[in-house]
Amino acid sequence: MQQKISRKFEELYHTHGTFYTSPGRINLIGEHTDYNGGFVFPGAVDKGIVAEIRPNGTDRVRACALDLDSASEFGLEEQDLPAESWARYIFGVCREIIKRGGRIGGFDTVFAGNVPLGAGMSSSAALESTFAYALNDLNGLNIDPFELARIGQATEHNYCGVNCGIMDQFASVFGKAGHLMRLDCRSMEFRYFPFTPTGYKLVLLDSRVKHELVGSPYNDRRKSCERVAGVLGREFLRGATMEELDAVKDRISEEDYRRARYVIGEERRVLEVCDALERGDYETVGRCMYETHWGMSKDYEVSCEELDFLAEQARECGVTGARIMGGGFGGCTINLVREDLCDEFVEKASRAFEARYGHAPKRYEVVISDGARKLC
Repeated sequence: MQQKISRKFEELYHTHGTFYTSPGRINLIGEHTDYNGGFVFPGAVDKGIVAEIRPNGTDRVRACALDLDSASEFGLEEQDLPAESWARYIFGVCREIIKRGGRIGGFDTVFAGNVPLGAGMSSSAALESTFAYALNDLNGLNIDPFELARIGQATEHNYCGVNCGIMDQFASVFGKAGHLMRLDCRSMEFRYFPFTPTGYKLVLLDSRVKHELVGSPYNDRRKSCERVAGVLGREFLRGATMEELDAVKDRISEEDYRRARYVIGEERRVLEVCDALERGDYETVGRCMYETHWGMSKDYEVSCEELDFLAEQARECGVTGARIMGGGFGGCTINLVREDLCDEFVEKASRAFEARYGHAPKRYEVVISDGARKLC
């Protein structure tokens, strides 16, 4: 990928720059808990965004999205918001750095990636983290890693229309090979957990249903949680119990009740999975993954027919754990599957899926890898 980027960079700008990369992420458990002040359990993966970047001595950014065969040029002032949606992620990172007092100038860049778009692996966070890390490094700004993650999150909020939590950007910045990370999204304390499940694979099956959070009901789910937290007299749903929720059931809508019920259960599942991994108990991990899937499908209502079908196929094939991954509304299932069952499962599920929906899902195997970094 770097060679392809380098050739395009030289063609456009007649020079060379520095390479930076950030990964996409998976989240083993803990979905829609981050903006509720709860726990998440993500890991960075071996798929991400790579960018070549060089300061150009002007106040303009010239950017090329190689995979999209698209280019954009924009300034660094608020009124310079680019028309291209992908360029707004880069522009937003620049603006959020400037808002924090960082002095940056214009630059030239070409980037590409192998994070599957729309698959729930957070290609947007990988893009944001690549440029936040790079601009921090190139300009000697000494921004701490947590603030780099917050810069990516603020970019989503202020320039891309998604009121997301911090998980995706955190995982992209802090990823560590062979480890998942339990992040407390209220205190921002985190801990690495070794994740080298001998005899198992993590396999993603991409439904190829478009995963699009901007303009989706994602923000509506967050508002439901905020309403219930307000009735409970809390800032977040974090720490709320089912007993407390049931006590106010007649003061909230049935829909808001179900949303909150899912979140409360999911917080418990994250902690249960962490304990299970320390014991090497993958059966408990898998059970919690299935519970998360059906909670997201029935209570949080962010699944779809295709993803539910893949989860059912996983269960029928004896897969240890499976669930929808990411914010929902399409994308992938993440499957924890024994190595001896993996190929048979993927073949059977793909055949059944294609027979019903007219196309086969895509298969991605992922390895837990390092976070944002300079390449050369």
